[in-house]
Amino acid sequence: MSCAEPAEQISEAKKPRIALIMKSLANEFFATMASGAENHHRANAERYDLVVNGIKDERDLARQVALVDEMVAGGVDAIVIAPADSKALVPALARALAAGVVIVNIDNKLNTALLENRGLNIPFVGPDNRVGARLVGEHLAKRLSPGDEVLVLEGTRTSFNAQQRLLGFQEAMLTAGATIVDKQSANWEMTPANTITTAMLTANPDVGAILAANDNMALGAMAAVRAAGRDAKGKDQILIVGFDNITAVQQAIQAGKILATADQHADQLAVFGIDFALAILASEQLPSQNHETPVDLITIANLSGD
Repeated sequence: MSCAEPAEQISEAKKPRIALIMKSLANEFFATMASGAENHHRANAERYDLVVNGIKDERDLARQVALVDEMVAGGVDAIVIAPADSKALVPALARALAAGVVIVNIDNKLNTALLENRGLNIPFVGPDNRVGARLVGEHLAKRLSPGDEVLVLEGTRTSFNAQQRLLGFQEAMLTAGATIVDKQSANWEMTPANTITTAMLTANPDVGAILAANDNMALGAMAAVRAAGRDAKGKDQILIVGFDNITAVQQAIQAGKILATADQHADQLAVFGIDFALAILASEQLPSQNHETPVDLITIANLSGD
């Protein structure tokens, strides 16, 4: 009778299991994030096991909460999460922490005050969204004059990254002397952005630019601008900027339909979080600081290689 398991089986049993929980996989940004995580796992299969999850759309909070509970019940060692809401996910993540699961927050930062009130330490790994939005807004500002009217399409207003992107846009427009004549939330989605932009353009016919807090909304705005006959280059063209650097927006930038976007490196964002979780599991210590990841301005110059 054998009194010990083979070394290979022992090693396999000790491999940590990490769950990646994202927002809508219908959004190319999160599909790219998932692909990057899966590629990382294939290259590091001996180090950890990976479970990838996403929700139907950006507002499916109940399902994302359920996924957290399901992953805890399934015995994962760590959860890397891009929360759909900065507050609504905190109670579920508190339950996960109480069960001994390591939590790493990526993409959309959890509400700091709520975490502090609950005595929770959840590290954030991600970009400075305010800086990224300001970079995009400042690039747009080079094409604006003081007094020009602009519109803003916000993300989900309860999300920290949406709030930070709005602040970055506002700072850039204030410096440029441009006037934000309307700002509305399209909840990160293309079709609502199209509808909302159409209404805002009707109410504000002198608008010269639209700042969209993600690329899906920028594409919705682009369709509305095209329908209004304001997409052709010239003095009446409405300039559009976005955030995320998805493929369709890269193509629109090259075609002169969108001016700029911000790249927060979706293919690496989950990887940064997974590596952070593995480091915590190995050391059994929570880091004292968050980890800021890159965010870069993308324009026709970047895409053309100039």
